[in-house]
Amino acid sequence: MKYFVPLDVVLTISQMMWTRDVTNILRDSRTATRSMREFESRSFQELSQLAAAVRGDLPKLVRNTFCALITINVHSRDMITDMVKKQVRELLSFDWQKQLRYYWDTDIDNISVCMSNAIHGYGYEYLGACPRLVITPLTDRCYLCLMGALQLHLGGAPAGPAGTGKTETTKDLAKALAIQCVVFNCSDSLDYRMMGGFFSGLAQSGAWCCFDEFNRINIEVLSVIAQQLITIRNAKAHKLNRFMFEGREIKLVPTCAAFITMNPGYAGRTELPDNLAALFRPISMMVPDYGLIAEVILYSEGFESSKTLAQKMVQMYKLCSEQLSQQDHYDFGMRAVKSVLVMAGSLKRQNPDKSEDVVLIRALRDSNLPKFLSHDAALFQAILSDLFPGIYIPEHDYGKVKEEIIAVQQNMHLQLVEPQIVKVIQLYETMVVRHGVMLVGPTGGGKTTILRILETTLTNLHEQGLPGDFYQPVHVYTMNPKSITMDELYGGVDKLSLEWKDGLMGLTVRQCVQDTSKDHQWIVCDGPVDALWIENMNTVLDDNKMLCLANSERIKFTPYIHMLFEVQDLAVASPATVSRCGMVYVDPDELKWMPYVKTWMDMMGKRIPDDSKVMLINLFQTYVEEGLQFASKKCSQAIPQVDISKVTSMCMLLEAVMCPKTGGVDFTCELSKLIRLINQTFVFCYLWAVGGNLTHNCWDSFDVFIRHQFDENIEAKLPCTASLWNYFIEPEGRRMDPWERIVHSFRFERGTSFFKMLVPTVDTTRFGYLLERLLSVNRPVLYTGSTGVGKSVIARDLLDNIAERSRYVPVFINFSAQTSSSRTQEMIEGKLEKRRKNVIGIPNTSPSSSVSHTHSLRLPMPKKRA
Repeated sequence: MKYFVPLDVVLTISQMMWTRDVTNILRDSRTATRSMREFESRSFQELSQLAAAVRGDLPKLVRNTFCALITINVHSRDMITDMVKKQVRELLSFDWQKQLRYYWDTDIDNISVCMSNAIHGYGYEYLGACPRLVITPLTDRCYLCLMGALQLHLGGAPAGPAGTGKTETTKDLAKALAIQCVVFNCSDSLDYRMMGGFFSGLAQSGAWCCFDEFNRINIEVLSVIAQQLITIRNAKAHKLNRFMFEGREIKLVPTCAAFITMNPGYAGRTELPDNLAALFRPISMMVPDYGLIAEVILYSEGFESSKTLAQKMVQMYKLCSEQLSQQDHYDFGMRAVKSVLVMAGSLKRQNPDKSEDVVLIRALRDSNLPKFLSHDAALFQAILSDLFPGIYIPEHDYGKVKEEIIAVQQNMHLQLVEPQIVKVIQLYETMVVRHGVMLVGPTGGGKTTILRILETTLTNLHEQGLPGDFYQPVHVYTMNPKSITMDELYGGVDKLSLEWKDGLMGLTVRQCVQDTSKDHQWIVCDGPVDALWIENMNTVLDDNKMLCLANSERIKFTPYIHMLFEVQDLAVASPATVSRCGMVYVDPDELKWMPYVKTWMDMMGKRIPDDSKVMLINLFQTYVEEGLQFASKKCSQAIPQVDISKVTSMCMLLEAVMCPKTGGVDFTCELSKLIRLINQTFVFCYLWAVGGNLTHNCWDSFDVFIRHQFDENIEAKLPCTASLWNYFIEPEGRRMDPWERIVHSFRFERGTSFFKMLVPTVDTTRFGYLLERLLSVNRPVLYTGSTGVGKSVIARDLLDNIAERSRYVPVFINFSAQTSSSRTQEMIEGKLEKRRKNVIGIPNTSPSSSVSHTHSLRLPMPKKRA
């Protein structure tokens, strides 16, 4: 076979020859059975030759041609085997008529593609070296329904769960008929004008369109769409060359067709009106044949024992779905299987001498381990050992990549924690096979840090000239989709000018697409994921890699664009989203909080002497973990807070108390006094950082718990007369003093408004003291409490008093039920001035920094979730 022959030509001629050979055999019913057996034997030999060829070193386009040819020929062979088993001897037998058959029609001097009673002309649309779909009984049944629908000038409506092949089967039939198929992801922002423009283009071009998630369109729009489709169908039925559509005359190319796919029962879906449903033939697609698909893909990738390996792989996914815990981000569907097969094929080409079992095990492990929780990972390894007994897989040596990751961590002043290094490598491996990846895990687990490490690592490896297509510079674009409206995110029509205005996602993707280099473009969505906004990206995250906007524009992603999501959980994401993305679970329990403490100690430098650092580390290791467990399990928190957040606040408070810009702990004092002061300072910061978020009725129990913890610590010498909540640290006095000592006496000033009077108390003093200390180290502070307890009064009074001496510009923002993200942005920008393009800051005549006080944070209405 000539290597330069286009794939479309190869497949079409191959199918025509197969149809011709089978037709010639079935014309003679007396010798049909014997001839069919001989033809079956010949098909096996030809496939073996193709499989042997694909194991060699081939150019990419040639390999794609061979893989597609094997995929189609395997189905052809299986159909011959099936007809031999059923003893098919006649041309009119349904077992032969139901096949997709290619004939050269001498009457019209063209190719005709037949299936049952349906006949369709060959489209001659050049599609390139595209992979072909593995044809299973479900695929055959779908083809049969779609071809029958086309014969009646109707559309097809495959429906079923995510990952069953609805869209891909429609696209593959279009490839088989050599017709352009445009995939468009529908959303609730589409209106009948935009859809009318789409249908007008289809009618004039003769192309197909597959409307993904069609039932997400609003019911009012669907009713109008039905009338538009009826107009086109009537024109096709009457075989018109031109017809009136939406008030203007347009030409009609009769090969045009519309198909829809639906996920019934998912969030944000609507029922189709009866007049619209009648225009589409429904096709149920529930469970794909995992075993056959895995076998054929492995065979096309050059695996000799593809049947055995496919059976083991399917069994493993079955056991995982039954025995592992149920998590929102777990998916064991067809897309997960496909990603393993893609990785296995790549590893097979890289390691042609390795055992096929070893290659598949590594692909299974590298594709699945990143998403598992720790206890599920151990069970997964056990299942893998049971299915592949006696096979030892050594850990893969990542060599220079791992060395660079460690070097980057050191340059970023991070602690070298093995689980974090492993997660960076897992993210790297996942991004090689998936262009959409989700980092899932609670706040504080290190998701953003992992991204930053990998970003810098890839850039450095490129600069060092290390060979590898994935080692390229990285450009990152970060956004929070839930902080803005859908029109601001994806674009919309201006209500006044009726002009289309791009959204943030459209602008970002357009900028990435225009970059013609091989640099990585990472679009990072940092925020909650739910079906309301991420369903618009279904065609982005699957193999189409296409962003579909509501103005009918489709933006094709380049191979170098990756969609990354940092999310806490996927509780409100649909299975359609989960199945489309690679998952990397980042468990905070693997990282814990001690690396942060050590990094903070390193950042303090000489401000805290080394021997005092050792003392503080010992105190952290001895007391904090037990206190965190007590606070989370035995006490109630005003606001849910992760452990790393409490430890961060504790470190910031220690810095503010021990090392302020003026005063602080005298580390040169007598050792016994220094030890006592460090212990008492630690207790004070520990109390407020870990216990400051507890409800008031838990204060006494937490006070008793800390005293019990420090019973054996004779250096602390905690006061016994009152609760620890009533004491603060006086570094200059080197002891814990009661708050009453610094409570100012009230002075009435004539002319002061009644509502601006503040009578100092212990509460106002201690909360003001903590606020001032934390602001001094740039730590954001959240006051929580019932209405009318003085939160805003304390904050306003402190900001007014310290503004001048601390060189702060206080900015006061009041939230209401109608406050939006755009309004908040306007309020903040109103207090600032423009310095240069895309840069704003506080006025030059003002002090050096600004402090924003937001009142009534809970009042704005939460964004709707799916």
